[in-house]
Amino acid sequence: MSDRSHKSLSIVDAFQEPLRLSQKASLAIVGVGFLILLLALFGVIVQPKIYFLVLSVFSISVGSVLFSMATYKNKTEGIKNNGVFFRSLTSGGMIGWMAAIIITGFYVILYWFPQYLGFLEDGNKGLIALFDPLSRFIKGQPASQWFVYGVFYTIAILLMGIKFIYKYRYNKYQIIRTLSVMFFQLAFAFLLPEILEALNNDKAYFAKDLKNIWPLNYYFFEDWHLNNMLDGGFLGRTMLVWGVLLIVIVSPVLTYFYGKRWYCSWVCGCGGLAETAGDPFRQLSDKSNESWQIERIIIYSVLFLIVLSTGLVLYTRFSGQDLYFQTNKFYVYGGLALLGGFLYFLQRRFYPFVPPKRIRILIPSILAVLIAGFEWKFTHGSSIQFNTSNFSQWYGFFIGAAFSGVIGVGFYPIMGSRVWCRFGCPQAAILGIFQKYFSRFRITTNGGQCISCGNCSTYCEMGIDVRSYAQKGQNVVRASCVGCGICAAVCPRGVLKLENGPEIQSKTDIQPVIITREEVNILR
Repeated sequence: MSDRSHKSLSIVDAFQEPLRLSQKASLAIVGVGFLILLLALFGVIVQPKIYFLVLSVFSISVGSVLFSMATYKNKTEGIKNNGVFFRSLTSGGMIGWMAAIIITGFYVILYWFPQYLGFLEDGNKGLIALFDPLSRFIKGQPASQWFVYGVFYTIAILLMGIKFIYKYRYNKYQIIRTLSVMFFQLAFAFLLPEILEALNNDKAYFAKDLKNIWPLNYYFFEDWHLNNMLDGGFLGRTMLVWGVLLIVIVSPVLTYFYGKRWYCSWVCGCGGLAETAGDPFRQLSDKSNESWQIERIIIYSVLFLIVLSTGLVLYTRFSGQDLYFQTNKFYVYGGLALLGGFLYFLQRRFYPFVPPKRIRILIPSILAVLIAGFEWKFTHGSSIQFNTSNFSQWYGFFIGAAFSGVIGVGFYPIMGSRVWCRFGCPQAAILGIFQKYFSRFRITTNGGQCISCGNCSTYCEMGIDVRSYAQKGQNVVRASCVGCGICAAVCPRGVLKLENGPEIQSKTDIQPVIITREEVNILR
């Protein structure tokens, strides 16, 4: 009999509890499901494909649920994150970087090279063909890469949501919130749009996700999309009216009462994946002040770009004039280089505490990605053509695909689970402005009970240093906070509380009473 004892006297050390037999068996069942997908990718699966598809989904689902049960069923009350900084996958180690490369590579193939997944004009093959039976059953058409991605995305949220519920099963708020994102992803983001598409397959495409709001849905006001909605009969016009109502009434009102959490943590699919599949990586978000400054610069720049892009699209639509010019690409690249230098100057002038090494890496990296994207997609010889349509395509390529999809999910294992939500989502930016200045939502603190353990800051996926607020007794009213409530859940002293209500004066807001010498009378 082997001796598994170890001599460390540390409360938390690098010793990891070995996998039990039930966990190993569960992982083996999951492995069978992924093996079927891998065989399908290489064209090994034969007819009837529906049997292999059902077996794959069933194996992955059953194995994942059994693994979650085996991992958390014997845990005592309280949220356990033991060992996250000792595992290579969840601490940014070698396995984490390998996972990031694999996920990022999958997204690159999905967006720009779907033929390697089997999506072909003359008929699907490989992995895409495996999902043809399910696609035909739901909407009567062969599968596309986006249908397959929707299936993967939904299954990930459902299965990792079950794991999340098991882990946080003693916290009612987390259970309800997770059930909400699971429901909205399954019903509103996947099933309902696919069914509506099947019922209206004679009409040109328009977005049918009832919860996808501009500016997150960046093409909502583009000319082709507006035309397709207007020509889409009753459903198309309904989606147009509903989309506008979401922007001007529904979203501001709900944000006033509940903060941005109503969308970012309860409804949004991006947030749903981050909260469930991304939960093991939430501690990887950077909590430094310099990261906060970079976050604000990038996210509000993205918001400016989508507002500008939408404004140009609407101007062209209603004026009939398309803004157009053509210039040498090297002028554009030179301008980008000058802009980078100017941003570096501003950073050193106004934010000197940001490490210059990090900025010297960040700015050239962004410029390199922009130039590579222009060279790949938008240059014609030595020139770049600019018009309203091109500008929208630029935004869709760099932000809508590369940032939100490839980086937003692919970088989970190295930068945390909310990379897109924190640094790039324009919807989060707008809701954050409402939340900070007009909302009744806040996280209240009881600073006298804080023991400075740092759990709240460590597990804040948005990179907020919650502990600093608690130590000062300040309410947390940050534009970036998505109201997930994990900071309150992991607090061992009940210092933090999510509340909706009028502002309660915190101890740091109380102005001191200044008594001058002349106002003091000494009684004799």
